[in-house]
Amino acid sequence: MGDVSDVPPIHVEVAYALPDRQTLLPLIVPEGTTAEEAIRRSGMLERHPEIDLASSKIGIFSKPVPATRELREGDRVEIYRPLIADPKAVRKQRAEEGKRMKKGGGDAASED
Repeated sequence: MGDVSDVPPIHVEVAYALPDRQTLLPLIVPEGTTAEEAIRRSGMLERHPEIDLASSKIGIFSKPVPATRELREGDRVEIYRPLIADPKAVRKQRAEEGKRMKKGGGDAASED
């Protein structure tokens, strides 16, 4: 088996989004690098100390993957923030609000 310098490099990106901005860091890593290794090498954890990699979910192009997933040329590793609301509960609430609006529930009046 050859030394690590014999391993061809691949180009990947590490992404983290906040509600108001996104950080996207391009990175060149050796083939065989895992998603977690790329995140650590990217400097993203230093830029965003609020990221808890132990509890954060990660994915590649919106598809959840384990941190041990080996990367391929062009992969974009995404670090996901925890959800602040249950999506099912939000949809249910919107549906209920829609029903009230259709019935003329009176909540539509503006007090401007």
